[in-house]
Amino acid sequence: MTLEDYISSHSTPENEVLSAITRDTHIHILNPHMLSGHVQGRALSMFSHMIRPKRILELGTFTGYSALCLAEGLAEGGQLITIEHNDELEPTIRRNLSKSPLCDKIELIIGDAKKELDRFAQRQKTASLKDKSLFDLVFIDADKRQYSAYLDAVYPLVPVGGFILADNTLWDGHIIDPAYDKDKQTLGLREFNDKLKEDDRFEQVILPLRDGLTIIRKVR
Repeated sequence: MTLEDYISSHSTPENEVLSAITRDTHIHILNPHMLSGHVQGRALSMFSHMIRPKRILELGTFTGYSALCLAEGLAEGGQLITIEHNDELEPTIRRNLSKSPLCDKIELIIGDAKKELDRFAQRQKTASLKDKSLFDLVFIDADKRQYSAYLDAVYPLVPVGGFILADNTLWDGHIIDPAYDKDKQTLGLREFNDKLKEDDRFEQVILPLRDGLTIIRKVR
């Protein structure tokens, strides 16, 4: 038994819907390793339960696993909006979400994350004072080359004290491997990590969970 196996066996099991999504993703979808998976999924659910967000924004849906995990912790009447760029995944995502009793709390948008963030920013400009901060929790798991741009775009959409989670921030160790010095995704993640390190608008910690999960709190 590996340490990873031990952690998984001592974490709350995924429910039947999530287990089915895991299985179907590995059978039918290219690059199934992009799925959050059991342990990270339970961590996302736990963070969401601790925060009790009214509104969640997810950038990068893949097959819907992480959206369902995050939605478990929504406050009463809460909503999760998830954005996926790959329109070929839409039928799979909608089918997976429909299997869960949480599906009515989740809105799927097929489109470019940056363009949709710009749309939210325009909406914010016309919102009433009490609606100025649109999302209590944001999960970034889209184009790694755009992480820094996503961070700046979601900053005004999150209240002071709100949280941002960023996935893949250790990038299977490539983040410190000089062999990947010309890889654009690695460079994007390095830029993001370095940006956070110097940005006093946030407090953050990188957890060595799966591929690296950064927990970010907006402090000003």
